[in-house]
Amino acid sequence: MITLTRKLKNENDAPSGSSTIEPGKRVSIRDRLLVKEVQEMEQTLPGTCRVRFEDPHLLHDFYLTITPDEGFWAGGRFRFHIYVTEEYNMAPPSVKCLTKLWHPNISEHGDICLSLLRQNSIDGMGWAPTRKLKDIIWGLNSLFTDLLNFDDPLNIEAAELYLKDKEAFQSTVREYVTQYAKR
Repeated sequence: MITLTRKLKNENDAPSGSSTIEPGKRVSIRDRLLVKEVQEMEQTLPGTCRVRFEDPHLLHDFYLTITPDEGFWAGGRFRFHIYVTEEYNMAPPSVKCLTKLWHPNISEHGDICLSLLRQNSIDGMGWAPTRKLKDIIWGLNSLFTDLLNFDDPLNIEAAELYLKDKEAFQSTVREYVTQYAKR
């Protein structure tokens, strides 16, 4: 992040027509936005979330770990890969759950049903250029608590089990947490 911030500063401070950045190495609009957003995101992270950048110079590619402290998935550790495309902030980041889990809004393959991750959403809560990375983090975290939605599931089998037999649902969730998401 420091290197990208320096690049931005050098680019802005350079006299017209000259640049301290190699030709063809201009900082993208996405990267300019991410410098500020990542700092804001890290300052407002929920206590159950942790962000990790494998390469601190690539702010558009990072991992999120959510460790719910309440609800069905308490005691588990769930990893997500977040990739911010060049089209950001006109398009939402790409998010994939890397931890196998039993959840009505997350498939066993890691696909996620969360309105704000969609360009167009029926409920009107989809992605908009005014949204930020922190909104994604808070939305993903809320899938383990108050945004849990059994009425519009991605994993229909999980939602049906919950509606038929809450104890069996909870038992299946615990099995998945024990097998795939233990801290």
